[in-house]
Amino acid sequence: MDTIFALSSARGKAGVAVVRVSGPHSFAVGRALAGSLPAAPRAAGLRRITDRDGAHVDDALVLAFPEGHSFTGEQTLELHLHGSLATVERVLKLLSGFKDLRQAEPGEFTRRALENGRLDLARVEGLADLIDAETEAQRKQALRVLSGALGERAETWRRWLIRAAALLEAVIDFADEDIPADVTPEVLGLIDRARASLSAELKGVAISERIREGFEVAILGPPNIGKSTLLNALAGREAAITSEFAGTTRDVIEVRMDLCGLPVTVLDTAGLREAGDAIEEIGISRALGRARLADLRIFLTRDGLPLAGLPPEGDDLVVLGKADLTGAGDSGLAVSGKTGLGLEHLIDRVGQILSRRAAGAGIAIRERHRVCIENALVALESARHELLRGTDRPELAAEDLRSTVRALDMLIGRVDVENLLDEIFSSFCIGK
Repeated sequence: MDTIFALSSARGKAGVAVVRVSGPHSFAVGRALAGSLPAAPRAAGLRRITDRDGAHVDDALVLAFPEGHSFTGEQTLELHLHGSLATVERVLKLLSGFKDLRQAEPGEFTRRALENGRLDLARVEGLADLIDAETEAQRKQALRVLSGALGERAETWRRWLIRAAALLEAVIDFADEDIPADVTPEVLGLIDRARASLSAELKGVAISERIREGFEVAILGPPNIGKSTLLNALAGREAAITSEFAGTTRDVIEVRMDLCGLPVTVLDTAGLREAGDAIEEIGISRALGRARLADLRIFLTRDGLPLAGLPPEGDDLVVLGKADLTGAGDSGLAVSGKTGLGLEHLIDRVGQILSRRAAGAGIAIRERHRVCIENALVALESARHELLRGTDRPELAAEDLRSTVRALDMLIGRVDVENLLDEIFSSFCIGK
């Protein structure tokens, strides 16, 4: 492979900037810049970086990773420089002057880690999510996937099903030999074990996706009940226009925030009433549509009763609005966005509800994971159906088991994922 280089830390002024070089010429480049490289086992040391004429460029911490011991699996050099723009640009320009080096493409370091067996595809996706994590829940979830938890579980499922397929293949290939003829009970046991585990993981995908993408909480209520004021109080800024005139909010206003460690998008919606004009009617229609799709709804009311025509469901909260005027904030669920009365209690309630749901999250966190698991389950059901019909068609059951294993291989990127790679790695920054 080519030897590639890039700035791996964020662009801009910083205390330290990290430039990474990966490929077969990394160490030769390092010696040309630093004179010598730190030797294992302590492959890190302070070095004087110079240009081709011997002029002093910077003093850097140099790290040398031999092949098989780096992030990419290749010989890798890291230069931890002083993070001035001028220093970084000077070093990058020096690197571009080596004939055997080229600038890395987006995600190319991580792609090489995949191709060299350092990461599977699920762990690559976990790394992307970890880089993008904004909340504690997202960080924990991404770290679980990056640590290889999904790959380990997929390998367990795969091992069970390969054992089941091998038993059936033995019946097919050695039908005339002296081997136990009926392997159906053991095969069915392995299939049922895998089905139960896959089904449990599938149930957690939806919640995992919500942690990754964010929960939606819609604030609903009649006009001038304090919905926009409550949104601003939750956001800690003037995200929505407020006034004493009813119908100020015409469209759905979204504010993303970290609520009790979870990513939450709070929706401020148009006041629900008989529309006064066509624009308000559109706003109310959008409010109802988004509210029905939201994970949780907060109904602000004047009397503590739910709105007619849109009953709360499940964990939805009915909250008395403008509690600073009604004086009803001491009992029940009441809130004032203006004074903050009851706000902390409301946040705690919402956090408890969403945290309880988040507890059901699995380690499969993307739509692609869901599709692979569903395909595996469909093939498993078919294999089970063939076995229950009798032992005269083991070939069909064995082929279904092979289809299941292929679906699991796709889950961790072993087969048929080339069309996905460009899209996945394009989301990475150049230095990763």
